Amino acid sequence: MSLGGHPNNVVSVKYCNYTSLVFTVSTSYIKVWDIRDSAKCIRTLTSSGQVTLGDACSASTSRTVAIPSGENQINQIALNPTGTFLYAASGNAVRMWDLKRFQSTGKLTGHLGPVMCLTVDQISNGQDLIITGSKDHYIKMFDVTEGALGTVSPTHNFEPPHYDGIEALTIQGDNLFSGSRDNGIKKWDLTQKDLLQQVPNAHKDWVCALGVVPDHPVLLSGCRGGILKVWNMDTFMPVGEMKGHDSPINAICVNSTHIFTAADDRTVRIWKARNLQDGQISDTGDLGEDTASN
Repeated sequence: MSLGGHPNNVVSVKYCNYTSLVFTVSTSYIKVWDIRDSAKCIRTLTSSGQVTLGDACSASTSRTVAIPSGENQINQIALNPTGTFLYAASGNAVRMWDLKRFQSTGKLTGHLGPVMCLTVDQISNGQDLIITGSKDHYIKMFDVTEGALGTVSPTHNFEPPHYDGIEALTIQGDNLFSGSRDNGIKKWDLTQKDLLQQVPNAHKDWVCALGVVPDHPVLLSGCRGGILKVWNMDTFMPVGEMKGHDSPINAICVNSTHIFTAADDRTVRIWKARNLQDGQISDTGDLGEDTASN
């Protein structure tokens, strides 16, 4: 199925296992789709906290870059593990959405620049841990208890900051990994909030995407130059690299057998993970404009 009618580029997509809802982001809108009912858009949420029943974007047939007054570009969204809360990064803040009632409950604030990326983990039932990365070079942590309303301030600022904006974050166990426009990757201890290791020039260009491989101590990173690198998560030593794409890698997804990389060249490439500790990854093809329907 195809989920259409977006005002411009789709920058973030999330699927909830529990409710079979899909959330897609374009400009200042989040479209909520029920894919059990022939991909029907059931609600449209906006960066300012407005909710419309049904599809508020479908009337717009021409692509537009104009963001409505009072709204901001939404850069990324994340669901908590139980699918009860949605977090949307727009402007210098992150809006919280209660998905049981489809209401905005408040915002996570504290960044001085646009929030570019975020990741969510669950500390305990009813308490979410949100990590945010911003153009202001900083990574912040927020503890959100279910039912929290209004403005929520960070519980921690990770120090030292990167030298440029944060483009990617991923959590593996008690470790957080951050990738930045400063070409570096940092590894943080989430329990002690300490910087454990860093690779200042992990790539020759912005680090745009990070991914972790289930059941392997392996970190994957993708950069604006299209290079995909494999790192030993424990030693932080590089164990392999390849030319993944001829354009920026925007996202890396991993399951137990395959790695998926999405890039500006309009393709999703599929890689077979073999001896990952030795950096062995082979290309099994790509899903491009011409091949996606096959």
